[in-house]
Amino acid sequence: MSTALDDLVILPASTQAYEIHYQDDVLLVVSKPSHLLTVPGRHPENRDCLISRVQREFPSAQVVHRLDYDTSGLVVLPLTKKALSEISKQFQARTVHKEYQALVTGQVPLAGEIALPIAADADNRPLYKICQHTGKPSLTRYQRLSYDTERNVSHVLLQPVTGRSHQLRLHLAAIGHPIIGDTLYAAGPVAQAASRLLLHAWQISFKHPLTAVSLKVTLPPLFEH
Repeated sequence: MSTALDDLVILPASTQAYEIHYQDDVLLVVSKPSHLLTVPGRHPENRDCLISRVQREFPSAQVVHRLDYDTSGLVVLPLTKKALSEISKQFQARTVHKEYQALVTGQVPLAGEIALPIAADADNRPLYKICQHTGKPSLTRYQRLSYDTERNVSHVLLQPVTGRSHQLRLHLAAIGHPIIGDTLYAAGPVAQAASRLLLHAWQISFKHPLTAVSLKVTLPPLFEH
């Protein structure tokens, strides 16, 4: 999700174009490149974003969920009010299934869950933090897909059960396996080891808002290995 961070700094927009991976009369599923906001930020320099680009071609496109500026991957964009309403209900009911892939430092266990509460960090706004007292319950399931011993890097599959801001980045950093290229929650060499955050929303599945038929769209990350 986009956060107040977008409102405070100028975030240069990627020149990489979005791509359409599913299209019909009532919805699109498109890929957002890394280094592009999903919606406009308040800063005048942050008006270029995914939805403004899509609306040039599809004026009725609306946003029903977001990806961070740094995160690449699939975004569902309803084209009608009915589609927006129906898909919104699915997100609220947590019946939309989202999977991410990431490259992280260290050897992650084969599979597990991270259940750590997340709160806004009052001392370091607009960042977030793990806090047992004020944090909202947050759950991430993960699975290690591979491990590169030479680079000490794990390729992981991530399933966020909840949808807190910066949840995947925070949870992985909290268990000692920050995402490579994460300039917010990783330190030094890990943050600088890639030109982008190596986190990608690679799969989304939900029921079509008109037909109720299950729909799954996938887009493997370019950093897959």
